[in-house]
Amino acid sequence: MTESPPPVRVAHQIPEHPQVRPARPFFSSGPCAKPPGWSADKLATESLGRSHRSKLGKQRLGLCIDLIREALQLPDTHRIGIVPGSDTGAYEMAMWTLLGARPVTALAWESFGEGWVTDAVKQLKLEPTVMRADYGELPDLRAVDWSHDVLFTWNGTTSGVRVPNGDWIARDREGLSFADATSAVFAYDLPWDRIDVATFSWQKVLGGEGAHGVLILGPRAVERLETHTPPWPLPKVFRLTAKGKLSEGVFKGETINTPSMLAVEDAIWTLEWARGLGGLHGLIARSDANAATLDRIVEERDWLGHLAADPAIRSRTSVCLTVEGADEALIKKMASLLEQEGAAYDVAGYRDAPPGLRIWCGATVDTADIEALGPWLDWAYASAKDA
Repeated sequence: MTESPPPVRVAHQIPEHPQVRPARPFFSSGPCAKPPGWSADKLATESLGRSHRSKLGKQRLGLCIDLIREALQLPDTHRIGIVPGSDTGAYEMAMWTLLGARPVTALAWESFGEGWVTDAVKQLKLEPTVMRADYGELPDLRAVDWSHDVLFTWNGTTSGVRVPNGDWIARDREGLSFADATSAVFAYDLPWDRIDVATFSWQKVLGGEGAHGVLILGPRAVERLETHTPPWPLPKVFRLTAKGKLSEGVFKGETINTPSMLAVEDAIWTLEWARGLGGLHGLIARSDANAATLDRIVEERDWLGHLAADPAIRSRTSVCLTVEGADEALIKKMASLLEQEGAAYDVAGYRDAPPGLRIWCGATVDTADIEALGPWLDWAYASAKDA
């Protein structure tokens, strides 16, 4: 069988101004692009102006939860709750209510993982074991002690690094696994038997609105909630139990605080759109196609690279790119030029990450728009260097 020739890498030269723009130049890593065909007038409005505790309000919240379960193919053993504060609020709710019963290990290879380290050390005073890696890399997952509760991000949004799979999570673990999965849920087939706690927000792979988070609890996490009383005060918005039992209503649509019913209707519309794609596997296929297209763009250019050099740990949603000779000023200039031209919005890397570009490749982005982006990256790089 004849092997395919290696990709031709394009040397840096000033390109012509591209003529074809991405039809939807929304490449932000959060809030992310709305799904194709979305418009505000397509959202159901009957619940707007109604109490979230009305029969209708609870029915719509319950429907949203049911659609999440269906899309994720989540087993009945896991509860799903809509909570305040986006992914951050959901993850901190889990930390504050569940930690303190066992030693803690915190993994950090990008800014959000470092945030959970800060919470564990400075706020909860837990003295965790901290395992770090530089941007673009992972710590040694084989060295994780599963007699501890373990905090980690499944897909590091600011570094473009993900855990390769769930095989490193011990089946016979004594501690709980806490997965910040906000850029992973709906983009990977997650092993729910290995995940005790997962959090995400609608604003990532679903392209939904911010402010609300989703908390998923497996049976071992529920058992911890009902048998462990944290040694620190719990704000009202974090309380998941009453009289030593799980507040089941939270996981049936009886939210702890007032949600935006408009955001709920937006999530419902997108989840029904996802159902039309074939659910989880349709969403995964779109993300994979986008990431593969961006990979080809990178391979063909000698000035572009992946921050995550190892494809096995490279994100397929928040893809972080290195730019030859770039500093913060050059990246800002490139991002500004692309925005001015309406060719790409919000593609500068995260402020704490090494200077580079970050391109969202989740399911709500069209592959044709990733394809159209390549020449615009050439143009912006040459123009920024020439400025």
